[in-house]
Amino acid sequence: MINAVGSDENLQYRTMDIIIESPKGSREKYKYDEKYNLFRLHKVLPAALVFPYPFGFIPGTTGEDGDPLDAFVIGEFKGFPGCIVECRLIGCIAVEQVSRKKSTRNDRYLAVPEQSDQFSDVETIDEMKPTIISLLENFLTTYMKLEGKEGKLVGNLNASSAVELINKTR
Repeated sequence: MINAVGSDENLQYRTMDIIIESPKGSREKYKYDEKYNLFRLHKVLPAALVFPYPFGFIPGTTGEDGDPLDAFVIGEFKGFPGCIVECRLIGCIAVEQVSRKKSTRNDRYLAVPEQSDQFSDVETIDEMKPTIISLLENFLTTYMKLEGKEGKLVGNLNASSAVELINKTR
């Protein structure tokens, strides 16, 4: 569940749990296996490509692709598969994915751990360093290309818009 009070201009509190699948710096992409209630190795990224921040999902949500909504946890922590991190949602990188001529929205939500020192003052995507957003966008386009999917970055959404999208998927 998302706790939200205020608007982007006067944000007081907005948190959610994110479950880490792949740690920061990892080449391994893990995916939650509901059958076994464990994490399964899904794929290994090429040597030059690693997850720039912990990557996971927002429990209790379902995106257009049928999977839980994807999220990056932007912070100084590495994390591990299955780790639950209480985060402050700061926004979303909106992504249109084309695979086998089928277009699907597959946004990547951005969140900051509540226990982060480095990003403790970041409340919205606009307050995040542009170099971090560029790093994530470059990672996403490269990752999708290597999967044989055409990825189009549609734009970035602020925290309030991201919360609205998430609430529609629950």
